[in-house]
Amino acid sequence: MKRIGFLAYPGVEELDLTGPWEMATMWRTYAGGPDCLVVAAEKGSVRCAKGLEIVAEHDFETCPSLDALVVPGGFSAFDEMGNERLVGFVRDHGGEGKNILSVCSGAFILLAAGLLKNRRATTHWKVLDRLREAGVDVVEERFLRDCNVWSSGGVSAGMDLMLHFIAETAGADTAGEVQHNAEYYPTRRLYGSAHLSSGMPAYMKTL
Repeated sequence: MKRIGFLAYPGVEELDLTGPWEMATMWRTYAGGPDCLVVAAEKGSVRCAKGLEIVAEHDFETCPSLDALVVPGGFSAFDEMGNERLVGFVRDHGGEGKNILSVCSGAFILLAAGLLKNRRATTHWKVLDRLREAGVDVVEERFLRDCNVWSSGGVSAGMDLMLHFIAETAGADTAGEVQHNAEYYPTRRLYGSAHLSSGMPAYMKTL
């Protein structure tokens, strides 16, 4: 694996992109992992949902060949479902068995690109039913893989997805080096009981 692309678009949720980016660039730095790049419709600054600006060094036309593409989410992902230029880019890079990873509502961009046909997937708990109603075989896990399609729940779940991707493609020891250098050892401490509310995904009930 030589190169991972991270898709940016206006209103993208910050941690959906920067969480997996942190893990992937740790892989690059400490374990010989692939190059990482940000790609958007146009080169330059992209303002995220909470105001952070991310700089895309490539546009869709100049983006080099990718071995994997990360598609983050956010509320604006639903607007981007109708952006045929962006959806077409995702479709092109998710075809032919190439790895494609969605975080949070990024799954709906994959849906619009036709990449979830006959695939299992997950997304943020708020829109699990919406994805299910769209005909997707929804699995209520924090992250999962179905062939070349990888998906995760919302926001912070993208970090777990990327670690799993590293483990599956480069081995558990490599993922362990990334996890250790990132000091990503989440505590088991739970605050309050919101995760036990009605309608929460199955995996939350076992926390």
